[in-house]
Amino acid sequence: MPIKNITMTGDEIMRNVQIAAIFMFFIVIAWLLAEFKGMKDELRERMGINNESMKLRLQAYERLSLFAERCSLKNLVARTGFSGLNVVDYQLALLDTIKSEYEYNVSQQIYISPDMWKAIGNLKDQNIFIINQIAAMLQPNTDAIELSRALLQYAGNKDAELSVVVLDALQYEAKKIL
Repeated sequence: MPIKNITMTGDEIMRNVQIAAIFMFFIVIAWLLAEFKGMKDELRERMGINNESMKLRLQAYERLSLFAERCSLKNLVARTGFSGLNVVDYQLALLDTIKSEYEYNVSQQIYISPDMWKAIGNLKDQNIFIINQIAAMLQPNTDAIELSRALLQYAGNKDAELSVVVLDALQYEAKKIL
């Protein structure tokens, strides 16, 4: 069988070179995208950032925000019933509520900064101290409503509530994650 002589014109050669160049361009782009994705994933892994850990950290900030709200003196008094209690019994009920809330959220410390966890502990300790100090100024058998009034009066001072500062700090740290 005779071999045919295949010759290409200059236009055909140019068209084939262009097709090859476009094909190579797409191969290079695909390779670069794969490399960038790998680098991005590696960076996230090194920094400990992924969607699941971000969700857990944000949930921790949500739970601790709820803790700060619930343990503010105003909300604590509003949520803890005092009907039929004396000062000492009401004091113990308030302290038990704070401690229970704190213990419920203690596992969240692994998701937040050490400074933020210290602020949460300070909030708990400060409110326990305030309740104990105000209760000590009242007669033990006095009706619990007197302790609730005194706590609300104290909490009425805008600088008295550490929970506001803690809530601001929680919001600031949560926004840094986003």
